[in-house]
Amino acid sequence: MSTKRTAWADVPCPIGRAIDVLGDKWALLILRNATVGMKRFDQFREDLAIADNVLSTRLSRLVDARLLVRVPYRDDGRTRHEYRLTAAGADLLPVMHALAAWGQRYTEAAEPAEPMTLIHRECGHETNPGDKCVHCGRTVDRQDLAWLRPWRSPEPVPLAEPVTS
Repeated sequence: MSTKRTAWADVPCPIGRAIDVLGDKWALLILRNATVGMKRFDQFREDLAIADNVLSTRLSRLVDARLLVRVPYRDDGRTRHEYRLTAAGADLLPVMHALAAWGQRYTEAAEPAEPMTLIHRECGHETNPGDKCVHCGRTVDRQDLAWLRPWRSPEPVPLAEPVTS
């Protein structure tokens, strides 16, 4: 029995169209890593323990969906590419924040850890994605936020800025 993935790109439902882009298990993990500044193929491969061919296909899909953009750089005389968030990719922060909260509440880890949190870098307190810090009430832009993933590091990691163009 063959299981063929249903395409949702042309359906009226925006959730269906979003699933068409983000429904692959690697898509959100790649975007999570790009959100905290990961850019290079080797970094994604090492962190996710993903096969080269699978990663290459997933990165291409995210570029085609305009969530990432390929930016060339030179390495040892060879042209390679970095993958950087676009504004559309950066706008997935509230979705990832909600998924992290849902996963913390309804799934169990082999080794429990403190939850992922967004930190307002100016006041140092936990906040939510949005216009205002829930602690100090100041306006919060993306560059004012950091993501704390306690199982990775005790230090919050500033969010990557999306490319403009």
